[in-house]
Amino acid sequence: MRLGAHFRFLIVGLALALTVAIAQPAAAQQINPTANAVKEQQLLDALRGNPSGEVQGRISIPDGTAATLIRPAGREWREFHQGTMLRVGAIAVLGMLALLAAFYLVRGRVKVEAGLSGRTMTRFNGFERFMHWMTATCFIVLALSGLNVTFGKAVLLPLLGPQAFTNVSLAAKWAHNYLAWPFMLGIAMMFLVWIKDNIPTGTDLKWLAAGGGLVGKGHPPARRFNAGQKVIFWSVVLGGAALSVSGVYLLFPAFAGGVLNLQFWNVIHGVVSMLMVAVILAHIYIGSIGMEGAFDAMGSGEVDLNWAKEHHSLWVADQMKKGQAGAPAMQPAE
Repeated sequence: MRLGAHFRFLIVGLALALTVAIAQPAAAQQINPTANAVKEQQLLDALRGNPSGEVQGRISIPDGTAATLIRPAGREWREFHQGTMLRVGAIAVLGMLALLAAFYLVRGRVKVEAGLSGRTMTRFNGFERFMHWMTATCFIVLALSGLNVTFGKAVLLPLLGPQAFTNVSLAAKWAHNYLAWPFMLGIAMMFLVWIKDNIPTGTDLKWLAAGGGLVGKGHPPARRFNAGQKVIFWSVVLGGAALSVSGVYLLFPAFAGGVLNLQFWNVIHGVVSMLMVAVILAHIYIGSIGMEGAFDAMGSGEVDLNWAKEHHSLWVADQMKKGQAGAPAMQPAE
């Protein structure tokens, strides 16, 4: 009897131990759903009670901005930067390239109808060309490095690989930050030097109505800068000013007046830069393959007399009057 009782006691003990061993993992996996549900409900209540959609927490550090737990504007900015911004850039840049390619195929290169005369006249002096090329060089680097921010992950990263893309992006970042300053200086210089020749007049309306010589036949009269060049000038000056102001805030975010203002200036910087890239692409096209003799104006500073008469007849007339007064305006081509 005693042996049987001990045996039964041993069996019951083993059964209890086995039961505890099986039940213990199940007890460890249990969670308290109430705690998480309460925290989530608190956030939902805070969102309902705040028209701005922001949720604030409590912090123990001096930076009060760290108390913001939820800011819907941040999600809106991210959606814009990663969605709308890509579409704006693609339409502006790729659309302009497609338009220029189609225009070249239909119109071809704008030739000097009377042929080159062999005589040249000074269109831009050395300082004006230096000013132009300094600003243009900086803009090209700024544009490429800025496009990398928007399209780099989708275009360059798969081609270069992570490490090479990181190195390129880091170099582009430093170039963007430092070349912004000579670019801003160039914008200010061009405004001061060329503003007197870029005031819109009635002649510009006639030039636009005649298609500027790019469509149809003949070339409408124009002074030193025609209406198309004035559009480029004001696009560069006003767009450059917007990029300068927004860029300074992005370089020194402490002066932007908060995260929301910084996001606003980031949007302005991105949209204006894309539009300026499209405008400058058209400018580069006309000044290079689009028009015969146009590059010489900023290359050597000397343009052929027949080219000048066809595209800027009123300016040539003014220069000839100066030449009659003792200031030579023309010289034989080399």
